[in-house]
Amino acid sequence: MLFLCSFLSGTRVKAKDLRAGAALVLAGLAAEGITTIEGAENVDRGYEGFDKKLRMLGANIEKTKSA
Repeated sequence: MLFLCSFLSGTRVKAKDLRAGAALVLAGLAAEGITTIEGAENVDRGYEGFDKKLRMLGANIEKTKSA
């Protein structure tokens, strides 16, 4: 069964691996509100300058230090 949603809401999520993390970043950009991604360092290691490239495309993305 497939459920389609007409909107996405920002929330806290955890990236388990490289591709999942990249997908969560893109979904977070499409969502309304703020999405916080734990484990995003996997994306940093796998896709060099991913956040900078997204900013060049107009993304409102911020990288923070994990606690």
